[in-house]
Amino acid sequence: MKKLSAMLMLVVCIIWLSACTEKKYQAIPINEDVDICAVCKMQVKDDAFATQIVMKDGKNYKFDDIGCMNTWEKENGVENIGMEFVRDYNDKEWIEFKKATYVYDASIRTPMAYGVISFKDKKSADAFISEQGVGKILSPEELAEHDWKQSMDMMDMAGSSDH
Repeated sequence: MKKLSAMLMLVVCIIWLSACTEKKYQAIPINEDVDICAVCKMQVKDDAFATQIVMKDGKNYKFDDIGCMNTWEKENGVENIGMEFVRDYNDKEWIEFKKATYVYDASIRTPMAYGVISFKDKKSADAFISEQGVGKILSPEELAEHDWKQSMDMMDMAGSSDH
């Protein structure tokens, strides 16, 4: 009987521990044939500007510009978000939103003209600013306070392209 009790206690502990582990969220690949931005309804390209949100229930939302992701969050709230992902501007690797470093300048061309791009580390962001001669580093916390305005000059330029 003691062996059965010990075994039962072990099973209960394993179940309890497995329920306590943090859920792992992963970005899923972009499919340019079918993926459209959850906000602006434009095609999401498999490029450095794509972002996505994975909800706690597993539902996934994709965006063609980080500014669209910000708009979605303001409209829908963040309490049910499991994880947000952005891409490294240089190699397109998925990065957790909170671990990325951001660069903003109104002159940086992005799909919806928000002018914000993401990097996996500050060194890469600094290199971009040095090479381009424009940009301001923003942390994820600073980005939360960012004034999300679209550059109308960039929107006018984008209007003549195929996005």
